[in-house]
Amino acid sequence: MYRLFHYWRSSSSWRVRFALDFKGIPYEPVAVSLLNGESESPEHLSRNPLGTVPVLEIPGTPASLLSESLAILHFLEEAHPDLPCLLPGTPLERARIRMLAELINSGIQPFHNPPVLAQHSADPVEQKSWAAGFIEKGLHAYESHCKKTHGLYSVGDAPSIADACLIPQLYSAERFEVDWRAFPVISGVETNLRALPAYQSSHAERFKPLDFKG
Repeated sequence: MYRLFHYWRSSSSWRVRFALDFKGIPYEPVAVSLLNGESESPEHLSRNPLGTVPVLEIPGTPASLLSESLAILHFLEEAHPDLPCLLPGTPLERARIRMLAELINSGIQPFHNPPVLAQHSADPVEQKSWAAGFIEKGLHAYESHCKKTHGLYSVGDAPSIADACLIPQLYSAERFEVDWRAFPVISGVETNLRALPAYQSSHAERFKPLDFKG
């Protein structure tokens, strides 16, 4: 069985949880806190020298470790071609899926990572305002692309890796007080994604520690 080292509110972790659940792949979740130093412990740094999550442990002798959410998602697509697909369509449609996924992965999400926010400012109000600007700009771009690509989901009528990235990004947008419901195409896609069992089972709130305050 796979083991997924993750943090409940990490959007990159949520992408992988969604993909595993959508494909029906059983896994053991292992929580790694990004706030109390656990992610910088020697144990976790031996899994991922960058000290980030997610990390997927792939069973074998010895077990293999894979970090970076998009690399993990593409691995799952190739390793389990018989399971429900998150990279469907024509070569152009798959390229558009990758484009939208990267828009979030590299153009939005890094700007609200805790170390980046701390590097920018020690003021929580300034941190929130700064991150919100990148989130809003990125969602404007996503909406513009989606007007040309969407069906029920971000690209056509099947869920994809782009949607796996979009779901947690909208959750993060709410945390930084960005009104993603102002984007009508994104809102429609989110409504359809919310109906998927994998959306519910992978949701951050299901993994939130009982003693979390913040």
